[in-house]
Amino acid sequence: MKNATILHKANEFVKKGNYESFLVYCTQDTKWVFVGERILEGRDKVREYMKEFYLEPPVFTVEKTIEDGSYVTVTGEITLKAANGTYNHYDYCDVWRFENGKIAELKAFVIEKKS
Repeated sequence: MKNATILHKANEFVKKGNYESFLVYCTQDTKWVFVGERILEGRDKVREYMKEFYLEPPVFTVEKTIEDGSYVTVTGEITLKAANGTYNHYDYCDVWRFENGKIAELKAFVIEKKS
């Protein structure tokens, strides 16, 4: 199975709020870098992040997917519910690296959309 297909299949679990099933697609030592914001190291840290920031399943669209070897780059839009009940809208560009069919690393460029 191609890495882009694996990623899109894994993200279907995120859309449904089934984060544990998504995490099965990550290596134990997965590393997520949110450029200019934070770095998460390990599946447990990603789980904590999801509990904190995905108060309800995020709504996202994929505009483009580009696969090159062990890398998959995805651009699109994502909407997240904030703790105060409002919704924040972002553009994103994610660069995912795979090892043996699992997500080993994410480098995410996320920019908040201003009204």
